[in-house]
Amino acid sequence: MLFPNRDEAGRRLGARLAHLAGQDVVVLGLPRGGVPVAAAVAAALGAPLDLCLVRKLGVPSQPELAMGAIGEDGVRVVDDMVVREAGVPSDALSHVEERERQELVRRAERYRSGRPPLAVEGRTVVVVDDGVATGSTARAACRTVRARGAARTVLAVPVAPPDWTARLAGEADELISLDTPPGFFAVGQFYEDFAQLEDEDVVACLRRQPSVTEASGGDPESVDQEVEVVAGAVRLGGHLTVPADASGVVLFAHGSGSGRHSPRNQFVATGLNRAGLGTLLFDLLTEEEARDRANVFDTELLAARLTDATGWLRGRSAAEGLAIGYFGASTGAAAALWAAAVPDARIAAVVSRGGRPDMAGPRLAVVTSPTLLIVGGADHTVLDLNRGAQSQLTCENRLSVVPGATHLFEEPGTLEQVTDLARDWFTDHMAPAHV
Repeated sequence: MLFPNRDEAGRRLGARLAHLAGQDVVVLGLPRGGVPVAAAVAAALGAPLDLCLVRKLGVPSQPELAMGAIGEDGVRVVDDMVVREAGVPSDALSHVEERERQELVRRAERYRSGRPPLAVEGRTVVVVDDGVATGSTARAACRTVRARGAARTVLAVPVAPPDWTARLAGEADELISLDTPPGFFAVGQFYEDFAQLEDEDVVACLRRQPSVTEASGGDPESVDQEVEVVAGAVRLGGHLTVPADASGVVLFAHGSGSGRHSPRNQFVATGLNRAGLGTLLFDLLTEEEARDRANVFDTELLAARLTDATGWLRGRSAAEGLAIGYFGASTGAAAALWAAAVPDARIAAVVSRGGRPDMAGPRLAVVTSPTLLIVGGADHTVLDLNRGAQSQLTCENRLSVVPGATHLFEEPGTLEQVTDLARDWFTDHMAPAHV
């Protein structure tokens, strides 16, 4: 089994762990590579995410070869056979251990910023890494968790050697690996993208999880987390942000095959968040579906996904009672307008950025949501298409032209203007008096 990246590996692993959903579960990732995998697992299980800090003790002459590992709370694991075969003297082992202990302390401060670890006593703890090689760090992690009073320990990884259960027998109550292929020699051989992660990547992963905000005394009403959006028979990766006291949530309909990682839509979403609006950025298509370019232009399919995602969002406590808006980019604008025209859609406002509202066809005439069309002044063809689409709208609407901007709003200051226009439109139409 070959994984595209750690995020996808985590989503698959989360599906395999679905039997744990609804239990009192904590997910702990091993930095650095295990954290994005764990984040996806936590999102799938609806569980809080934290770290299990361990450090491999590498053989001095061959640092990638583990002769043991250490964990927090003084946990220490040494593989005597590796130490003996590598001829590592006791003073060299002590030197490596002291150096790694210092790094353990540094990482704890860097990643947690003084925040205590999440309590695991009496809970089911899922320890996650991006894979198991020798098993030393996994063993140290499981022993650390047990020392802290976990009621049940599950060690879960995307990939491991065929004999990994024999190596780690007794260290966890449940050992789960999606694949145990023959010919295993390194975890990275089973990933297309196995880029080295930095401390900043780990911190960013933690900040996207609601558990970190709650544990550090942040506002428990705010939400900022990776989610898995249920849309019919498929599950779609997404990111949900809902500030405390938000007046509404805006769903982003991405266009031309882009997804929740679109830097332009993320830029706009951040601006909306600062104005007190929630945002849901999610992929309208699965990775397999996106490979077929016909799906990218299937307005009816994309609109159906947006409608399903809206229903999913309204079922979550974070969005309960909040107004819902749509922000569509490129072909996603057509999907947004099509979905807004669905009977009883109850969409408070729609904004299109460089969109193709013309692709919504006859649906335009039945849209009742106040609609703002934003187009670049230098995007001549799309501007003409928007003018034609506007003439078919019967709802409250406006066409705003950003001078000098081309289709992608790459010119300095133009995306900021888009953000300001969208913010004002949504805040004006999503206030309680308007919904």
